[in-house]
Amino acid sequence: MGETDVRSTREGYDAAAQEYAERFKHSLRDHPFDRAMIGAFAELVQASGLPVIDIGCGPGYVTEHLRELGLPVRGVDLSPEMVALARRDHPEIEFSVGEMTALDVPDGGLGGLFSRSSIIHTPPERLPETFAAFHRMLATGGHLLLCFQADDEASELAQPFDHAVALAYRLSVGGVAGLLREAGFSEVARQVVAPDEDPIRGFHYCHLLVRKGPKRFEGAGG
Repeated sequence: MGETDVRSTREGYDAAAQEYAERFKHSLRDHPFDRAMIGAFAELVQASGLPVIDIGCGPGYVTEHLRELGLPVRGVDLSPEMVALARRDHPEIEFSVGEMTALDVPDGGLGGLFSRSSIIHTPPERLPETFAAFHRMLATGGHLLLCFQADDEASELAQPFDHAVALAYRLSVGGVAGLLREAGFSEVARQVVAPDEDPIRGFHYCHLLVRKGPKRFEGAGG
């Protein structure tokens, strides 16, 4: 994101952190499709033995779920207030403030990256560099699970919508998949949840599971 986008998004989530944490603390309980894709991601990533980062972790409840699934995970978020809540509620997990394209991670240092609704605030023209950063951080065979509000039939890459916290975009599923391919990822699976399943906005919600390189980690999936 550009400096202005980063600042406005950080300030918006800082101001809304407590309300956001209360409102969405049970969101995994209420979304079985999310749990299914997260479970598949965790199973694939475990074979690497490498660290995992939850990018845009918010108050940390999904990071905790990833830890319960057996992943050596830490959380990163743009908002200091969100990170403070995550540290308070999940003291056994490491959380830090950071921007997704500028993390202090060695090349190929991660077995997995998880991003749940964190790219929706990224200006569409900055998505290629974001996905390039994700690709750099992942080891060959590493997996990225990218989750976002979507339009399954859109011809345009992104359409702004009235997000309560900061400017946000719902994204073309095919457009995002194409950018991930250009960044060097191979698609493993996708799940697109119907708009009627979203009681808040009535949008499609997409989970795209991709892998760096064509091969899985040795031993993945038995």
